[in-house]
Amino acid sequence: MPSIFITGIGTDVGKTIVAAILAEALEADYWKPVQAGNENGTDSDFVRANISNSRTKIHPEAYLLGMAASPHISAKEEGKKIGLDEIKRKLKKIEHQNDFLIIEGAGGLLVPLNEEEFVIDLISVLEAKVIIVSRNYLGSINHSLLTAKTLASKNISVMGWIFNDHYMDYEEEIACWSGIPKIASIPFEENPDKRFILEQAKWIRPQILKLLSID
Repeated sequence: MPSIFITGIGTDVGKTIVAAILAEALEADYWKPVQAGNENGTDSDFVRANISNSRTKIHPEAYLLGMAASPHISAKEEGKKIGLDEIKRKLKKIEHQNDFLIIEGAGGLLVPLNEEEFVIDLISVLEAKVIIVSRNYLGSINHSLLTAKTLASKNISVMGWIFNDHYMDYEEEIACWSGIPKIASIPFEENPDKRFILEQAKWIRPQILKLLSID
């Protein structure tokens, strides 16, 4: 089962919206291993509420933490320690239940999961394909290129960029400077709903299947 890990250049860049779009496009399962903060609902709740197909299954989090903070702090608050081996063990339990699995990360690459390991270490352990989500805002070129460089330093290959929002038109420059292709650009939507997710999924599906070398 091909797993696609959705990471971002930071927090609140649109990873969950992109994950929902890809889950809809591929009728893939969805899994967020680490959720820190659930007072206003979780990312899994958003995806569940906005998927139209009947095949996608939302798998429970490996770590569902109450405090909206860095995961290592949230876990410590509850007397827990996030373990990458435990996350990988849970992944093995949900493998082969669908043709595809969308895995959503927490924040950006260097968000700490415990005192020694970060989201980028989780990506390495899970050996998933990677898509980077970048939201267009002042400063996002720097954040995007730093993210690409950090992944390259760990020899992690990336399928491509998916951009959100439209601050200024520099997506092609980011793709060129990073050497990572642009997959798609998601238009700004103040209240993304099921209709929006389905509309974007239909548009992006052929591009994702091509990248996965599936006709």
